[in-house]
Amino acid sequence: MSNTKTLIAVVGATGQQGGAVVRALQANGQFKVRALMRNPAKSPNLADEVVAADLNSPETLKTAFAGAHGVFVVTNAWEAGRDESRQALAAVKAAKDAGVRHFIWSTLPNVEEISGGAIDVPHFTNKAKIERVVSEAGFAYHTFVIAPFYYQNLLGAMAPQKQADGTTGWALPLDPERRVIHMGDISEIGRIVAGAFARPELAGHGEHLALVGDFLSFNEVLATLNRQGNKFSFKQVPREVFATWFPGAADVAAMLAYFEAHTYLGPNSRDAIALANQVAGQQPKKFAAWAQANFAIPVAA
Repeated sequence: MSNTKTLIAVVGATGQQGGAVVRALQANGQFKVRALMRNPAKSPNLADEVVAADLNSPETLKTAFAGAHGVFVVTNAWEAGRDESRQALAAVKAAKDAGVRHFIWSTLPNVEEISGGAIDVPHFTNKAKIERVVSEAGFAYHTFVIAPFYYQNLLGAMAPQKQADGTTGWALPLDPERRVIHMGDISEIGRIVAGAFARPELAGHGEHLALVGDFLSFNEVLATLNRQGNKFSFKQVPREVFATWFPGAADVAAMLAYFEAHTYLGPNSRDAIALANQVAGQQPKKFAAWAQANFAIPVAA
């Protein structure tokens, strides 16, 4: 029976997006999953097949994609020494050479285009510019999935910090009253990808599928967390001040400036959100439900 399943190769299978895709494909039941990672020995039982692959070493991709009907590709903008464009071009070429029929690319909005060149957010725009390469490669099917602002960021890279006034919370160059953040539980992106592979007639001709569980202002994020027993604070700080606080802060400031001016997804995102929900077969989790399950609530004195 397993020999009749459609083989899907997943790049970055131990990451948040790739791992979610592996789990969703396995849960779907109609796919055979090949997990691709740099060191297969670390997770030998992650999927039906676990194969060594590295986007920085294109020669590894020939074996990684061989015999696959579909591939899911995501690149890591924060990886030291990464060149996302080069990695993506290598993946597209290898997939085409291997006869892959369905290529799914994890993309982000084109900030350069949306802002008319006024705002520079390379880790968004660089992904968006690969879409043309994927579209012109001649795959039978191709799909673009858009990850949101991860809920998980609020426990990781953007976790609340001790502030100068003694409170714990956030100091960011963002108007907290403006509803601009398209958010979601990144573990749910797998269902969208699995749904696209299962129904290419619906989402295999260059459609954009955006995972969005909630659309909030930072004040709404704060209020949700504090209603659940936290006592977090927020302070809006000037962008030029924030940009000096840590390496990469200027990039974060530019990203938040883009959010404030155009929202995370930019204009005309409704169709991409609706189609993603249709393809996934269910509505994604709201922030309040995710926070209740994942944010540690202070123990009452």
